[in-house]
Amino acid sequence: MFNDEDKKYMYRALELADMARGRTSPNPLVGAVIVKDGKIIGEGYHRQAGTPHAEINAINDAGAQDLTGAAIYVTLEPCSHYGRTPPCADALVKAGLGRVVIAVLDPNPLVSGKGLAKLKEAGIATAVGLLEAEAIKLNEVFFKYIQSKKPFVSLKVAMTLDGKIASFSGDSRWITGEAARYYVHQLRNSYDAIMVGIGTVLADDPQLNTRLNITDQKDPVRVIIDGQLDLPLQSKIVNTAAEQRTIVFTSRSHDREKAAVLKAGGLEIIEIGEEASCLPLERVIEQLGSMGICSLLLEGGARINANMLEHNLIDKVYWFIAPKIIGGEDAPSPIAGQGIEYMKQAILINKTEIKNFADDLCIVGYIS
Repeated sequence: MFNDEDKKYMYRALELADMARGRTSPNPLVGAVIVKDGKIIGEGYHRQAGTPHAEINAINDAGAQDLTGAAIYVTLEPCSHYGRTPPCADALVKAGLGRVVIAVLDPNPLVSGKGLAKLKEAGIATAVGLLEAEAIKLNEVFFKYIQSKKPFVSLKVAMTLDGKIASFSGDSRWITGEAARYYVHQLRNSYDAIMVGIGTVLADDPQLNTRLNITDQKDPVRVIIDGQLDLPLQSKIVNTAAEQRTIVFTSRSHDREKAAVLKAGGLEIIEIGEEASCLPLERVIEQLGSMGICSLLLEGGARINANMLEHNLIDKVYWFIAPKIIGGEDAPSPIAGQGIEYMKQAILINKTEIKNFADDLCIVGYIS
């Protein structure tokens, strides 16, 4: 059904789509390539929500060239409905394209199958499923969010060879080297939000921003889990709230005078749950989804990591391992809580791959 030339053009479309990683939320990453007489005559990708979609950018890139009978390779089913932009399926029909090759159908109920049907009704030859697995992985955030209205959650951990995230004194700078830490900032640059517990804030006073020294970097929304509202007024989080959106989830028994001060400083305070020592993280995730946050990077400590895992709220892990040994019974590990009783109860990480960052390793995988 598909030949090597088809694959070449779809790989290029996937490559284009990935250029907008972290910039299209809540929309998917989409790339498009127009081919005529064995030559690429137009390329495009969706750059940002509210701007033209990939197919339109590819048509515009082709300029005044005749598109009659040309083929377009697109990583996701062309939309068929009016949103913030007109339907792409209509634009493809109007352009006179002869063939549309789609990597994967759109899971959005407003689109799913409808864009394909519109193309077929217009007499355009269609084919679906080319590099489907790659296209789904590219849009794993979009697929999770559009089907569940909950963010795609990734857990990032950095530990030593003996499984420690800090020394017994609490010192954790730095577990991994510069190359691994740079990659973490690339992750921050692509996720909508980053979440930590108050323990991490009190221990490290982090800023939780993106530091890449590139022109188009963006800071994720900061999400702080703080049941008693212990967030220090002099912390970096508070002092930079005007520059970086910050949401604090707390219990209904929090200090309301302090909350007023924090709100005046630009932080968003959300009451959720009665028990300050154990906020309902399932509801936190649901709330973030309702706020349009599609992806969340968890960089928490052992307690919040355990809580999220115990409630099946993690989709993916980035597990960094540094070739260092700390030792010490009191040195913390990445996951707290009671843990499992039997090995058969262990959480399995699937579809793993190993990335190298100088001397450090990173195991990337999924929790099914």
